[in-house]
Amino acid sequence: MRFFIIALVLGVAACGPLPRGAALEREVTKEARAEDAPFDLVPVTRLNAALISKWPVTGWSGSFHWIAASRGPQSQVLRPGDQVNIQIWDSQVNSLLTQNGSNIAKMDGLVVSPSGALFIPYVGDVVVNGLTADGARSRIQRSLEAIAPDAQVQLTAAPGVAHAVSVVGGVSSPGNYPLPDRNTSILTVLATAGGISPNLRNPIVTLNRGDSKYSIPAKDLFDSPAKNTRLHGNDKIIVQQDERAFSALGASGSEELIYFPKEYVTALEAMSLMGGINDQRANPKGVLVLREYPARHVVQEPANGPKKQQVIFSLDLTSADGLFAARNFLINPNDTVLATESPVVAIRTVLSLFGTALGTASDVASTAQALSN
Repeated sequence: MRFFIIALVLGVAACGPLPRGAALEREVTKEARAEDAPFDLVPVTRLNAALISKWPVTGWSGSFHWIAASRGPQSQVLRPGDQVNIQIWDSQVNSLLTQNGSNIAKMDGLVVSPSGALFIPYVGDVVVNGLTADGARSRIQRSLEAIAPDAQVQLTAAPGVAHAVSVVGGVSSPGNYPLPDRNTSILTVLATAGGISPNLRNPIVTLNRGDSKYSIPAKDLFDSPAKNTRLHGNDKIIVQQDERAFSALGASGSEELIYFPKEYVTALEAMSLMGGINDQRANPKGVLVLREYPARHVVQEPANGPKKQQVIFSLDLTSADGLFAARNFLINPNDTVLATESPVVAIRTVLSLFGTALGTASDVASTAQALSN
């Protein structure tokens, strides 16, 4: 009876693959040896890691683009849509500007026209676009000399829609915020809008300016004063959480979609984010990164890019060379990181079944002996 059960267990094990949670490396890469293999297998070493880093980046542009900080004048510059209040003092008895015995003429709520001008009675349009408030005051006062040689002008201005920025989302108080001067920085506006929401995962700050788009991780923006760029009228600021992610599969601490916690993630960091490789199941010589390139990036010379659209990069984490290569190999968004299973697991499973069979046979023998007595 005992030998029958053992033979049955071994027979089942020989019939096909035993139940397990991940593929073996040889199962995934076996087609790579064929001439018409649908993918390319690239072992990653210290020698070729730098070369692979120059290949086209998949899943995103490959880096965040941002505008460096610069200094601008503190004073406001008038633009179309700005609101202007003007007071004119004229001491002439029969002034064309004042009335009812007053020597002050007030013109409140004037709006800079689309052509960049203000209409002043008896003078006509005075172009103020691009001037500071003091420059506009001087120009208007000079334009009045023909009808009021001694007139004095006082001018105040408030930013209009064209001299404001929109904070669209990702902050406590989204809205339209006027720029008090030409040196207002993005951090100032974000603070005015209540700051970035703490619920966002790895928030990314995006600045839309005309047809151009610039993005930067919020952490980098906070850490570097040189990136605290000044804003222009009509800029739009959007704060969103980083949606870049890679898939973790196989004999690792977790099998899930893992989002990038920072701008760049190396293969070694990816393994850490995955909870490491399973000590009892994983094959540290068989960590695979599956990546798919657009057809336009396929080349014949490996120094310039991939030879096929689908590429499997293999990493050996049991050697110093492999570990250093993993430290320099960057994971791209939409990659799949697969920790393959060790072949020893199958042997361990068979031995476990063998031990179970022995125990079962022993129990059966004991039961039979008891019945015979």
